[in-house]
Amino acid sequence: MFINELPSERIARLNLEKRRNNEAERRERIFNEKVRTIGIDKDTLDMQVKEKKKQEEDMKKEEDACDADVLRDSKTARILQQRQVKEKREMEKDIVTFRRQYQQPEHRQEFDLNDPDRSKKTDQCDAQMMLPGLVGEEPESEIRLQRQKEQLREWLLQQQNDQAAERHQQKLEEQHCDQSRADMENEAMQLKILEMEKRKAAVIATKDYNLAMVEEKRRQQADVDTECAPSVVGVLGLNPSSDRRLPPESPQQIVQFQKYQIDEKKRIEFEKKQEEERVVRFSLDLNRTALLRERQQARLKKQQRQHLDSTNVQLAQTHKQQDPDIKRGYIDDSFFSKFNTCSR
Repeated sequence: MFINELPSERIARLNLEKRRNNEAERRERIFNEKVRTIGIDKDTLDMQVKEKKKQEEDMKKEEDACDADVLRDSKTARILQQRQVKEKREMEKDIVTFRRQYQQPEHRQEFDLNDPDRSKKTDQCDAQMMLPGLVGEEPESEIRLQRQKEQLREWLLQQQNDQAAERHQQKLEEQHCDQSRADMENEAMQLKILEMEKRKAAVIATKDYNLAMVEEKRRQQADVDTECAPSVVGVLGLNPSSDRRLPPESPQQIVQFQKYQIDEKKRIEFEKKQEEERVVRFSLDLNRTALLRERQQARLKKQQRQHLDSTNVQLAQTHKQQDPDIKRGYIDDSFFSKFNTCSR
């Protein structure tokens, strides 16, 4: 034990001893031939190989089981399909047999009232599928179809004309709106130019007025100095003083002139601000007018479309009332009740 040892020295000494002990243990572990292992671990490798082979065998068994399930399902599906085909063939045979036994020509209902045995006498190849005069026949079907085509053509032409007129009207409204907008913009530009000229003239007039006032003040001051100046007495052999400059203005006049300039500057700025506000207000009014005009055009277009739809509906109803025979070719359920239920 060290008496005069510092804490830091003691810590350093303990760390050094710990490292020495670790190194001694490491050397004893490495250089001991009974404990250390040199090369590879064959037992571990063999065990890993066995585990891998076992995994491969398990995967192969799973794949074989899956293949067996697929084969079994395929065989089952094929058997079911063959059974369905067989049942369908048997059903068709039963239907044919039933028709031969119970659906003979003499058992049908479309026989002639004057000659009940007419269906027995008539050959099936020459027999008509539909007797003349039954409900559903229309001898004038070609004429009716032609008349319907002509009417449809007239309706299409009328709709095309209405659409062309609507497009022309819309184009005229757009041109009128553009012309109005251009006129308003030109008017605004002219007003702006006039206002700028007016401001320019006001500035020039203010400048001339200020210069005139300054000149007037200088002239008055020169007159006062001339009247109040004492007589100049020259000394023999010397020239009199040649300094003829105007004396400086008084401080009050300078302050008043500066105040006037400040007020004039404020007035000009206020007028400029008012002009900018007026231009902005005019632009807002112009945009608002354009927006209202667009909304009005959209409303008119919608009303015209509704009017066109209502006109088409009225025309269709009128045509239906004028041609009550337009449904002559319609076949209802009562027509089929006159025949047997055979699907042949």
